[in-house]
Amino acid sequence: MAVLPKGDVWKLTAALVDIASESFREQEIVALLESELRACDHLTVDRIGDNLVARTDLGRKRRLVLGGHTDTVPANDNAGARIAGERMFGVGTTDMKGGVATIVDLARTVTEPAVDVTYVLYAREEVAAIHNGLREIEAERPELLDGDVALLGEPTHGALEAGCQGTLRVEVTLGGTRAHTARPWMGRNAIHRLGDLLAIVSAYEARRPVVEGCEYREALQAVHVEGGVAGNVVPDSAMVRINHRFAPDRSGDEAVAHVWELVAPLMEEGDTFEVTDLSPGARPGLGDPMIAALVERNDLEVRAKLGWTDVAFFAGRGVPASNFGPGDPTIAHTQGEYLERQWLMDTHAALLDLVTNGA
Repeated sequence: MAVLPKGDVWKLTAALVDIASESFREQEIVALLESELRACDHLTVDRIGDNLVARTDLGRKRRLVLGGHTDTVPANDNAGARIAGERMFGVGTTDMKGGVATIVDLARTVTEPAVDVTYVLYAREEVAAIHNGLREIEAERPELLDGDVALLGEPTHGALEAGCQGTLRVEVTLGGTRAHTARPWMGRNAIHRLGDLLAIVSAYEARRPVVEGCEYREALQAVHVEGGVAGNVVPDSAMVRINHRFAPDRSGDEAVAHVWELVAPLMEEGDTFEVTDLSPGARPGLGDPMIAALVERNDLEVRAKLGWTDVAFFAGRGVPASNFGPGDPTIAHTQGEYLERQWLMDTHAALLDLVTNGA
């Protein structure tokens, strides 16, 4: 089995990028990380499926959770690390092997942290939530995920992206009556009815609420439509899938009620409104002393996380959580994703200071 570089988080990142770890194909990288972490006498290591949890147990008053996912999206002619000057290209450089390398380096080198630390390396974040490794850990050993505050290494370009928005998907199906298109007045066109609903979505004025000083920008988008029977038949059913991104000052139930209120005027007997996915958001949690120390000592930009991340998982367990990682989120999952050395070094230095000195 290969040995990962030590003492250089840049080389460590390149080594991790060189190991292909598309979702569901993470066995090689997990086995290597498990071997490296089990070699550290100051850590207790548990493996659950393809997830690793390494912990210090020094009796400190507070516990920090540092987490990152080991999987990447499928490679797109960008497998393996390619370094050009101070920039590293390759699938996973942005999302999020730089963050994983930082976590692994801290786990191996900081033997006497100021706070107890739980390092969580989990599988299958880039696919449906039902497969997410955090859920697997929670189902078998939930106590391993306990902590006072959590930071996830999602790409944030070195800023602190506080909390996250919730995400909701609903499918609205409207009915009609079939008829021959030569005699459409004998039927009722469900797709034409859908046009009225799409007009509501298109005209939607999204909120921009401020939560704990962070401005979130909500959104409502039609992302999929279905309808039609044949080229000469008036359609009797049409469906639109709507995605709503909502700020963490609303619960999931409140978000569902809000979308229902928008479409309800068009709903008739036989029409359906089905929630197909709902993941609540997470409040920023900026009042926690460890997050405050991270921000103040490193003069970090603080902004709202406009997408959904697993910080919501920790927030749902009562743990304040934020995103903090070296990659640029605007290029995540692209063929040309890359990582700058300075981004990595700055993020690593900030987390090293927090683990070493606490709040």
